[in-house]
Amino acid sequence: MHYLTISFTHKNSTLEIRERLSYPDDEDMHGYLAKLTASPSINEAILISTCNRMEVFCSCSDLVSATQYIFEMLSDRSKISIEELEGRADVFDDSGAIHHLFSVAASLDSMVIGETQIAGQLKEAFRFSYDNNYCSKKIARAIKSAFRCAAKVRNATDISSKPVSMASVAVTQLKSLVDSLEGKKALVIGVGEMSEITTKHLHAQGVEVTIMNRTKHKADALAKATNAKSMGLEELANVINKYEILFTATASHEPIITDEIIQACDFDRYWFDLALPRDIKYTKGERINLYVIDDLKSIVNENICMREESAREAHAIIGRGVVEFFESLNLLDIEPLIKQIYTKAYQDAQAEAQRVIQSGYIPKEYEQEVHKMAQQVLKRFLHDMTHKMRREASEERNDSITSTMSFLIEK
Repeated sequence: MHYLTISFTHKNSTLEIRERLSYPDDEDMHGYLAKLTASPSINEAILISTCNRMEVFCSCSDLVSATQYIFEMLSDRSKISIEELEGRADVFDDSGAIHHLFSVAASLDSMVIGETQIAGQLKEAFRFSYDNNYCSKKIARAIKSAFRCAAKVRNATDISSKPVSMASVAVTQLKSLVDSLEGKKALVIGVGEMSEITTKHLHAQGVEVTIMNRTKHKADALAKATNAKSMGLEELANVINKYEILFTATASHEPIITDEIIQACDFDRYWFDLALPRDIKYTKGERINLYVIDDLKSIVNENICMREESAREAHAIIGRGVVEFFESLNLLDIEPLIKQIYTKAYQDAQAEAQRVIQSGYIPKEYEQEVHKMAQQVLKRFLHDMTHKMRREASEERNDSITSTMSFLIEK
């Protein structure tokens, strides 16, 4: 059994590439995961699709065929050549795949180091796959260990002491563009976590926020929770040109803001498209300053420098966590073998005790004591050997230990 990750992120792929690889809704996820796990070489899989990454994490029996199969599927869906996808992707297997997963869970691989959203996104991706039977124990063990390691990183470093997110970075960028946000009005489209964080940050700066969503009652609920106003998405064309500030982060497959509804205004507008696929597509100038996710890298780079020391400490914790994870996997192989050794030894001891009693070497009234003595001798004999087997169950030696012991106890 192997672990495999094929990763497209802000580090190796443009926004356009990530957009074409994204899976914005559950129906898309169902279709792709069903096809993935239909491969003879892939037994479990999850799909992580966010604004900054699209990753396949799977458990497989054959790394080469699984990798080829995934690239073929991604190419077929995105219409991007296999050669380009292979040239861009980061491919991790076994310990590399687990190290990458742990880094993602601890937000070390995020565009914004220490950001708070990726943990929830990873949990959601796993829960979706697990609930729909696309993954099981193999990936569940890895995910559980990843979050345990992420908790150690949070507790041992200050990498998340000042939580940040793409939404907070976008508001920081806005503050650098406008003299003061106090009293200004903003339109926030969408009701996901990104929109909620954006609304809270804008409200803290004295901005009057209106939340817009296709499902009005969800906009109402978020507005109530964040001291904002609300309206339905059907009002977009009527109000889009009245707002100086706009943030959008929906799960729409197609752009919701296009040339057809954009009109000229006598003021500068600051629009932030935090969605993937993108929500805004226009060709008119109209004094619009548009920022997408990859435009926020200057602030992101400052964040990376500020957290560099904490990141080094975190990577050391992750390194130890990866070793511990594979040791625990190896113990899963060792324990059944140890149980098999004890079972066979007890069976042989019982048979020998029965033989000496039936032969008259020991009186039958001592039968219980004979069986007990035989078991105690075996426990004493096997204790040191099995303890050493557990201790030596390292990634490098586990296979040789289990194969040798399995051979020795074969009938």
